[in-house]
Amino acid sequence: MPTKKILLSILILAMFSWCNGQHKDDRTQFFPKVELPVENIPKKQNLWVFILAGQSNMAGRGLVEPQDTVPNTRVYTINKQGDMIYAKEPLHFYEPSMSGLDSGLSFGKSLIKHIPDSISVLIIPTAVGGSSISQWLNDSIHREVKLFTNFKEKAELGMRFGTVNGILWHQGESDAKTKEAPLYQIKLSELFYQFRKIIMNQEATVVIGQLGSYSTNPMWSKINDHIKYYVSTDPNAGMINTQDLKEKGDKVHFNSEAQRVMGERYAIEFMKIHN
Repeated sequence: MPTKKILLSILILAMFSWCNGQHKDDRTQFFPKVELPVENIPKKQNLWVFILAGQSNMAGRGLVEPQDTVPNTRVYTINKQGDMIYAKEPLHFYEPSMSGLDSGLSFGKSLIKHIPDSISVLIIPTAVGGSSISQWLNDSIHREVKLFTNFKEKAELGMRFGTVNGILWHQGESDAKTKEAPLYQIKLSELFYQFRKIIMNQEATVVIGQLGSYSTNPMWSKINDHIKYYVSTDPNAGMINTQDLKEKGDKVHFNSEAQRVMGERYAIEFMKIHN
């Protein structure tokens, strides 16, 4: 009898381990296996650079599906080594155990429909999940990334390849948990001043994503109010609405469909401001 119980216990443990393995595989099963280097890099004047910054909803937590790994010959990103490659999701590489679908590739593919055929797009990821705006301003090390320094390094890399035309920002969930939430708009203003200083263009376009409306934390809507107010004070900033978008089941992160829609909205909003 004890032997049967031991065998049953082993079987249960094996099933549990298998299920956990399957769950992990589900997250990464469609991750691209091969990087495609960009061999014919466009001339600097023909390459528009965009920097993705913020926390996990910009870093991406959606499920990557086959459609998210189909590259476009005009949409590029960088790998961990700083080499230019054709963009496939996931773009962010800072948190390999959590990385998922972000809105970057969708943004790039949407944007090239509205710009001249001679222009290509380079999307540079810098977002790190769980980071607060104060950590960005203070250049804190968060999840092994020195946030502001990393942004500066990636922006300088982008400027060697082309012209930084815009910054996409999605962040605020962490600030909604702190007493600093009432200062969010002031800190946004300071951070974007510093970002634009790095790229040497105080009129560079910034597009900000609203926090999701699905949260049970009432401070999320307060952060959205700060974003809305900031955008009203900055003629070169825009905001995308996310009230109709759904979460992935954790009340924190947008699902895959939402991430793709957000990418399209970032592109449309950028073009409204850019034109």
